[in-house]
Amino acid sequence: MSRAKTSPDDRSITSGSDFLQLNIGDAPAGGRSDWLAAQLRLAISDGRLPVGSRLPATRVLAGELRVSRGVVTEAYQRLNEDGHVAGRRRGGTIVVAAPAAAPGAVPPPAPAGPPPTGAVFITAPGPDVFDSLRSAPARIDLSPGVPDLAAFPRAAWLRAERSVLGGLSPSDLGYGDPRGTAALRLAVANWLARNRGIRVDPGEVLVVAGVAQALGLLAQVLRHDGISQVAVEDPGSLGARQHLRNWQLDTPPIPVDSEGVRVDELRAQGAPAVLLTPAHQFPTGVVLGGERRRELMRWADDGGLIVEDDYDAEHRYDRPAVPALRSMLADRVCYAGSVSKLLAPALRVGWMLAPAKYHDALVAAKRYADLGNAVLPQLVLAELMGSGEMERQLRFLRRRHRRRRDAMIDAIRTHLPGAVVHGAAAGLHLMITFAAGFADVDLAAASLARGVKTQPLSWHRQRPDQPGLVLGYAASAPADIAEGVATIGDVLRGLS
Repeated sequence: MSRAKTSPDDRSITSGSDFLQLNIGDAPAGGRSDWLAAQLRLAISDGRLPVGSRLPATRVLAGELRVSRGVVTEAYQRLNEDGHVAGRRRGGTIVVAAPAAAPGAVPPPAPAGPPPTGAVFITAPGPDVFDSLRSAPARIDLSPGVPDLAAFPRAAWLRAERSVLGGLSPSDLGYGDPRGTAALRLAVANWLARNRGIRVDPGEVLVVAGVAQALGLLAQVLRHDGISQVAVEDPGSLGARQHLRNWQLDTPPIPVDSEGVRVDELRAQGAPAVLLTPAHQFPTGVVLGGERRRELMRWADDGGLIVEDDYDAEHRYDRPAVPALRSMLADRVCYAGSVSKLLAPALRVGWMLAPAKYHDALVAAKRYADLGNAVLPQLVLAELMGSGEMERQLRFLRRRHRRRRDAMIDAIRTHLPGAVVHGAAAGLHLMITFAAGFADVDLAAASLARGVKTQPLSWHRQRPDQPGLVLGYAASAPADIAEGVATIGDVLRGLS
């Protein structure tokens, strides 16, 4: 009798009595869920449960182990909170991310192509440094700016996509409006009104391929208007500075203190425009203070232009919302935001609001850049925003990120007792500084050699100051965060 063959693409796991050879008798009394979660986490880490595997249904596994269904459900929930598995409704519970390798495990071979580990950490990083760092192999990625990609709402996206495709007309598949689809511009206007205090007509919204493109388009328009300098915060985003310099704009540094950018220094410098992250300054995490905001508004009233990068303002935990500058000074603020930190950078969808004098020139620059963003993702995103799914996703992420932030702070207290933590109330990263006299690029490079990826604070400074690191926590499970920070602590002790 012939035996049916199993497709090599079918990666679901059988739920037989020998599933992972689990023996519930090994579990401590009163700790069965903890034990089961640990066993599953180990199996994911060592490859017995690869990414894409389907776990047995809770009812089935509970029957096989002869435990209550609640024991299995709680174990699965813990793996879900760690970001290792995700529910797919009828598709079951799927492994979506592997934790760091277990102690003593042999790490997988590094893929061919990336530069030697640590080679990207140089004193004056070039324009390709972020590409090099992203491709460098690491067990634990604590890079800032990386959202929780495992939490992408796939089921909601698929529902929205089906709804959009079901109502699509043939004409919707033609060349679109370079400003973006009317549906997304309306959805963005409503989103900004609800979440950022900005009242804007949908006709003023320009859909772009993320904040990076917004900066590039604006740089072209400003140069045509005779502006050759855009001041930037110091410390401030290296990536944003690189984008502006790519378009031949000078980026003089303006110091940042505990109240945000020093407006007196901005006036003294004399630049006609400034790029700011006022709701959650990158990388320090400070909020632009009330008096500083009033000073900045007076500077803008005297002719200054503010470029507001609202990159992660929705992610806050221990403080109330801070309104966008655009909500108070629309005719002097170019505002940029995106879904990169809410959903995923791969979507390449963002938006821009500009003073009326620049709007038409920006639309023209967008038209000649790419004729406009892809239409289908815009329509799906508009559906998510209009249905309330985006707000639900944001609430979910806030709870998840708070746990991960707390895990990182606890790990820093334990393993980096000399570090000072900055910017814990909001965002997706922490900045830590050290009083010790060592090069933070050496610390970051040595940590990467040990499998932990992060960024040295000096990358984001134009003027020398205390060494430090910028540590992202959104994309890693609490256990991985703790291990990563412990590794950095070991490396630091070796440098001291």
